Amino acid sequence: MDLLFVADPIESFKTHKDSTFAMMREAARRGHRLLVCEPSDLVWVRGHRVVARRARTLALTGREQADWFEVLAEGECILAETGAVLMRKDPPFDAEYIYATHLLQQAEREGARVFNRPAALRDHPEKLAILEFPELIGPTLVTRQPEAIRAFHAEHQDIILKPLDGMGGMGIFRVGPDGMNLGSIIETLTDDGATTIMVQRFLPEIAQGDKRILLIGGMPVPFALARIPQGGEVRGNLAAGGRGVAQPLSRRDRELAEHLGPILAARGLLLVGLDVIGECITEINVTSPTCFQEITQQTGFDVAAMFVDALEAALRDREA
Repeated sequence: MDLLFVADPIESFKTHKDSTFAMMREAARRGHRLLVCEPSDLVWVRGHRVVARRARTLALTGREQADWFEVLAEGECILAETGAVLMRKDPPFDAEYIYATHLLQQAEREGARVFNRPAALRDHPEKLAILEFPELIGPTLVTRQPEAIRAFHAEHQDIILKPLDGMGGMGIFRVGPDGMNLGSIIETLTDDGATTIMVQRFLPEIAQGDKRILLIGGMPVPFALARIPQGGEVRGNLAAGGRGVAQPLSRRDRELAEHLGPILAARGLLLVGLDVIGECITEINVTSPTCFQEITQQTGFDVAAMFVDALEAALRDREA
């Protein structure tokens, strides 16, 4: 079938670690046709269906460098006439991202099959989705009020502050018991009270890694990727220099995954990335969860194959 990937510019893919590339490679191996567009290519006109004005049909070259693909054709693609649409645009989860989900939801009304479902993407912003599950998270505050942040720091002493629309560890700060630079960090992150942020108690278990647990079709991948901070860093994110170490799910990891997996899958979230530090979930990632290749390379477990299996099964279920 035709699979349309809505993603960032494919020229920017780092194919040695990109999870969307791993999906494409496995889908192509099974004979599916690959199409790709960017969110800016999505167009709707009254009386017509949602289209990608510049959809490119790709062939993979087998190389994992700048020339990893060839463009076989380029033109307009009606989303409802594809086998499936995969929304793989990276954050930021900003207004343009939300507008894209509305266009994708309109395509759904016209018959397109979109993964993850657009409404579910909007309902689960990656930092804020954890609020629904307070029993699974550590002490957390969401606010733009400086006095609330100062009170939270006074109570917990060692805290993490982060923007709600970042990725890859961008904009994350740690403030210890001395409160050094807290005022300046609050001013910067909240834009002097104009922007809401998240504050969490620092979890020392980060030294053992910020674990990414992948849920596919509601089921956990049996290995997590522990992203371990390096040097003096507090962030374990791979983009921030963290070292990724694949490891079997712990008892607590599996407990969290088996609790949340069916709930999130029932909402139309085919692929989810849980971030876990110690016993606590810190984020629920739904836009473009990664770590497929790192887990596969270190363990031999084929995450991309599990994903395409789940995608094909979800399409069969919708046709039934």
